[in-house]
Amino acid sequence: MAPPAIEVRDLGVRFRRNRRGRRSFKDLFSDSSRRARPGEFWALRDVSFDVQPGESIGVVGRNGQGKSTLLKLVAGVMLPDEGHVRVNGGVAPLIEITGGFVGDLTVRENVKLTAGLHGMNRAEVDRRFDGMIDFAELEDFVDTPYKHLSNGMKVRLAFSVVSQLEEPILLVDEVLAVGDKAFREKCYTRIDELLADGRTLFFVSHNERDLRRFCTRGLYLSKHHLAMDAPIDEVLARYNSDHSSP
Repeated sequence: MAPPAIEVRDLGVRFRRNRRGRRSFKDLFSDSSRRARPGEFWALRDVSFDVQPGESIGVVGRNGQGKSTLLKLVAGVMLPDEGHVRVNGGVAPLIEITGGFVGDLTVRENVKLTAGLHGMNRAEVDRRFDGMIDFAELEDFVDTPYKHLSNGMKVRLAFSVVSQLEEPILLVDEVLAVGDKAFREKCYTRIDELLADGRTLFFVSHNERDLRRFCTRGLYLSKHHLAMDAPIDEVLARYNSDHSSP
């Protein structure tokens, strides 16, 4: 049997509320206390689950419950204070989607730089370049500095590049909440294609329509813990029940 695409065990991560609560250098290498120090709080605690290859997982919860933090831990851009995350396979991260692009470089230069940093070799970038630009609808802006693009153009470019990566695991954080309706439909179609190709999806969103469309299973984060792991319809029903108006 193939190992899980994502394995999370006893995951915990702490943040500080202010400078006064900052941990010392010594604290970073000490696990003598599992209790948050003054000025600190647990963003996630005792979270465990597996994601099998090809599964489509939706992560739900109110703001501030650790959804985006969990996604960053899976992406490897953050490290946990407790437990571990193991990812078996490369990830294509649609997280803080316009991050990593360089304002003074042109669209052409940014595409080649970003795709290269994500593991595409020069031949692959050259082969896919026209398709990425066409998807982003930026044919007339290829040699325009990135900083002169509108926010919508930046989002289109970032989604176009990252969605072309051939990594087996796709991490998505609210990216479909941006852009105009026509471009969102293009994104929906592209994600459908990736799922049909057997990719694993780990998807954070507040949009129930998107969650029901793409996900079969849900993880519900509440009070910084994993409150429920079940089929997506059951998770959304529980979430709505917990947060319905009196």
